[in-house]
Amino acid sequence: MLQLSSVERRELRARAHSLNPVVSIAENGLSDSVMREIDMNLSAHELIKIRVYGDSREDREAYLARICEELGAAAVQHIGKLLVVFRPIPKAETVAVDAKKMAKTKSGPRRTKRSFQG
Repeated sequence: MLQLSSVERRELRARAHSLNPVVSIAENGLSDSVMREIDMNLSAHELIKIRVYGDSREDREAYLARICEELGAAAVQHIGKLLVVFRPIPKAETVAVDAKKMAKTKSGPRRTKRSFQG
């Protein structure tokens, strides 16, 4: 499980303030498919919000602990029915994504002929 300092946690809470939840945990609980979805979103965004549809605070705390333990993430915040989780994207993946973006932008936008009537 990833550990954060209080300064890092505060900065991540500020970044997460404007985020919308990307994963929901409903009545079936924290199933394997939900864990895969959380893992995929952490790989893409590194900081995510998760909404839990359940009234038990103990269940929400257990979900947060399991997510952080199994996915190597850090708990940023647990407020009400929202969980905020952080896992940094490895540098190798960031470089690969940046290279793909550069390849797309070099070609430029496609231009099409337009006929004007008038």
